[in-house]
Amino acid sequence: MSVPEDEERLLPLAQRWPRASKFLLSGCAATVAELATFPLDLTKTRLQMQGEAALARLGDSGRESAPYRGMVRTALGIVQEEGFLKLWQGVTPAIYRHIVYSGGRMVTYEHLREVVFGKSEDKHYPLWKSVIGGMMAGVVGQFLANPTDLVKVQMQMEGKRKLEGKPLRFRGVHHAFAKILSEGGIRGLWAGWVPNIQRAALVNMGDLTTYDTVKHYLVLNTPLEDNIMTHGLSSLCSGLVASILGTPADVIKSRIMNQPRDKQGSLNPCCSAGASSLGKAKH
Repeated sequence: MSVPEDEERLLPLAQRWPRASKFLLSGCAATVAELATFPLDLTKTRLQMQGEAALARLGDSGRESAPYRGMVRTALGIVQEEGFLKLWQGVTPAIYRHIVYSGGRMVTYEHLREVVFGKSEDKHYPLWKSVIGGMMAGVVGQFLANPTDLVKVQMQMEGKRKLEGKPLRFRGVHHAFAKILSEGGIRGLWAGWVPNIQRAALVNMGDLTTYDTVKHYLVLNTPLEDNIMTHGLSSLCSGLVASILGTPADVIKSRIMNQPRDKQGSLNPCCSAGASSLGKAKH
């Protein structure tokens, strides 16, 4: 039954525009979370690139002598060599990425749950539908956010390039988008999209299934009730499993995204010493 126009105007915005409200709320929450966790993301990207950097500097022998320093020492090294604020280098495209990814994923998941799959007659939403819906929503959200993810990865490596005596590639976020677009075209903005969406699907699958399974186990087999403690423990376990499942694809997409592209958006092996080890990873 439709709501009269006069009464509809009196409804809260969240009820009048539910999808848009969820997109905005997801984007705001993602922005806060990204600002708090970005130094860890930067450290992760630098660690993922060390093998490539060693190969470029030392040749094939660099495979055995890359200085894998671990998370804490890598973060401290960035602070000592580049400065404390460099821990947030590339945070702007990361925020763009999370707004697009989180908002797109949430809206897609809600649409799949309410329109495509639907709940059963007893209002229960089966786990298998949640898993499939979550994976599909993650794929859609990550595909839309791939250009921002690409810029984020490349800007995170700018400080390392400066220390190695290489020229900086970008003057800022918008210059990065414009340069990638001019050098690689539209296709260049979606470099690494295949492992990127694979990672998103694995992360969402591990996140949803582990969260529901752990919460169900805790409620049935421990004195814990369905409260914030149970949700917190379930979230910790789901985050761990999602990270383990998604990391291999995350390493691949980060390596691909950091490689130069030609005007057709294809990998340009002449411009990177590490490209030969990644040629087979092209999408």
